Amino acid sequence: MWKPRAVDHALSVLLFCSLFALASAQGSKTNAWKTLTGSPPVVIARGGFSGVFPDSSYAAYSLVGETSGNNYIAWCDVQLTKDSFGICIPDIKLDNATSIAQAFQNKSQTYLVNGAPVRGYFSVDYNLKDLSNVILVQGVYSRSNDFDGNLFSILTVDELVKETKPPALWLNIQHDAFYTQHNLSMRNFVLTVSKRVVVSYISSPEAGFLRGIVSRFNAKTTKLVFRFMDKDVVDPSTNQTYGSYLKNLTFIKTFASGILVPKDYIWPVDGNLYLQPHTSLVADAHKAGLEVFASNFVNDVPSAFNYSYDPLAEYLQFIDNGDFSVDGVLSDFPITPAEAVGCFALLGANAKKTINTTVISKCGASGDFPGCTNKAYEKAISDGADVIDCPVQMSKDGTPFCLSSADLIESTTVAQTRFARLAKSIPEIKSGTGIFTFSLTWKDIQTLTPSISSPYSKFKLFRNPKYDKSNINFLSLSDFLDLARNKTSLSSVVIIIENAAYLAEKEDLSVTDAVMNTLSKAGYDKTGAPRVMIQSTNSSVLMKFKGKTNYERVYEIDELVGDAVVSAVNDIKSFANSVVLQKKSVYPTNSDLFLTVSTKIVTTLHHANLSVYAQTFSNEFVSQAWDFFSDPTVEINTFVQEGLVDGVITDFPKTANRYRRNKCLTMGDNMPVYMLPVQIGGLLQAVPKGYLPPASAPLPPLKESEVKEPPLPSASPSPTPSGSSAGNNSAAQSPKNAQVKVTISFLLSPLAVLVACLLL
Repeated sequence: MWKPRAVDHALSVLLFCSLFALASAQGSKTNAWKTLTGSPPVVIARGGFSGVFPDSSYAAYSLVGETSGNNYIAWCDVQLTKDSFGICIPDIKLDNATSIAQAFQNKSQTYLVNGAPVRGYFSVDYNLKDLSNVILVQGVYSRSNDFDGNLFSILTVDELVKETKPPALWLNIQHDAFYTQHNLSMRNFVLTVSKRVVVSYISSPEAGFLRGIVSRFNAKTTKLVFRFMDKDVVDPSTNQTYGSYLKNLTFIKTFASGILVPKDYIWPVDGNLYLQPHTSLVADAHKAGLEVFASNFVNDVPSAFNYSYDPLAEYLQFIDNGDFSVDGVLSDFPITPAEAVGCFALLGANAKKTINTTVISKCGASGDFPGCTNKAYEKAISDGADVIDCPVQMSKDGTPFCLSSADLIESTTVAQTRFARLAKSIPEIKSGTGIFTFSLTWKDIQTLTPSISSPYSKFKLFRNPKYDKSNINFLSLSDFLDLARNKTSLSSVVIIIENAAYLAEKEDLSVTDAVMNTLSKAGYDKTGAPRVMIQSTNSSVLMKFKGKTNYERVYEIDELVGDAVVSAVNDIKSFANSVVLQKKSVYPTNSDLFLTVSTKIVTTLHHANLSVYAQTFSNEFVSQAWDFFSDPTVEINTFVQEGLVDGVITDFPKTANRYRRNKCLTMGDNMPVYMLPVQIGGLLQAVPKGYLPPASAPLPPLKESEVKEPPLPSASPSPTPSGSSAGNNSAAQSPKNAQVKVTISFLLSPLAVLVACLLL
């Protein structure tokens, strides 16, 4: 177990307290890698784990080893103090990453940096001792600043090596020309420090600097890497643009063994954030004998829509695309490239599942296409979902069909049509106004244009805006069942029924009978038919199916509960085979989105032989607690390995399906640290008391009174529409399960609101 060492100002603050159990995973050399040497790509941790803790802090460097194994390289952006000490600070201006503006108020200066005037605080104006009361802070506003109160001191290069003992060290010298203007020598610094510590890599965007030191280093010990900036930017040491260097890689080879380039040099992205064909840069550089390292990888800034907000997919695009592999990646979140290299790369298209966790779609692959459309379902199936879902809604003429909500506004452009006049308020179904499915005929609904859901649009995080709109349509329940029957990869379908009582009482529509009749007509009630799951938040709905069918029944607890009393569990067992929980019922978070505790609800339900599925797993980083490092794979892994859920419900089935095929899950005691579940509450322990929000009350247990419901009574007969398999019985209103409704949202955190500001 790792034990934090004392940090400056006597603030050990528990920091990580074994956020993960220590393990190691040594990458093995293999000819399958298309890197220059055939070795696995290296993971370079920019400023440590700067996606969580302040860049270049003791905490950030220490967390890398705790989460990303022992094959990483610690990156330090070197700045020089007035008395020639090399310190690790991410930018030549100290303002954004430190508290210097508070420590030395009104002391900012204006200097020329690469020929342009820049105002701020610069290390050249301060001795190392002057900076002893300056602390490192989180400089990216979309990330939590709750750790700033730990008062992390600025580290010298020597302190970084002595205190955190990284396996390898990378020094980036960004502004040699600037320091030379101030009579400080980066050349002397790197030559001197390399005598005290092993420096594995030295990079710089100034060719003149690297040419001046190349003869002083043994390439077998220290590799020199030329760093490319934007193509139209000029190298101050040669007055050449970085774009021009691309035409002369053999020149770079005379003083460097590799190049570090922004990732869009390799995979360009157009103005709409879609990938373009890759360039020949990696192949050209490898031909010239140069290694290629790619930069600008972060989990919490949107990249190309092609990756569906999955950072792991992006890393795999650069290291395992069939054509080439970069030789390393520079990342703020080193756990993700570590798992990419160690667990997911080189698996092949037909990799077998290593665990049996069930992957259930959420309105199909609704992260990539409009939910509940033919294309969303086809994508979910091709992405490896075991179960596809149909949330059943009813049209005015009694046709059951698949749609995420009874309100058409949420998933169509109905508000821009002549049906906008049908808007009304139905408090029993939702707050506010809506245009409801049972106000339109199925023929009318088929004329509507589907729209893709973007649940995190408040953060400017939109889903696949340029999806293929040709031949896209909603499916009736009958069409959905026909689609599923012909897909042998599916193990089941889940039919979700809500608002049954309202439809019976107020609209004279029996959704339960409509579903039963459609399933029967499609042959799903016969021996050998595909497995059917019926899901509802209403026990009365499931009781009705229990009495008339042999379908598996799934009880959804849509409120947050931390456990369940014995009588409630026994009641659930009387009508259900499995349960769906909200993610926060398994792992609650505080108002700042840190995990607090692990509840007992999954264990309680398992003891009653009830399977447990959790929802909803999305790829967007704002949907996850900070503890999951803005990586949906880390989240899924924790729910499966530590939370012991039997399945995940997701709008991005591809991410979940890929997870259960990774080779690290079969390693047992040798499982690498980056594939271990996070320690619940580990990051919260690193937040100083003054930064903690008020403690939340424990989640209440589910009670029997919140489960029991009266049976659904019969409704008056209604005619079956032409071409529809809907039935003609309906039901009365029944209460939903659990406590009074609680709005579950990731949009409430003050920290999360900052994301929107950053992305404006």
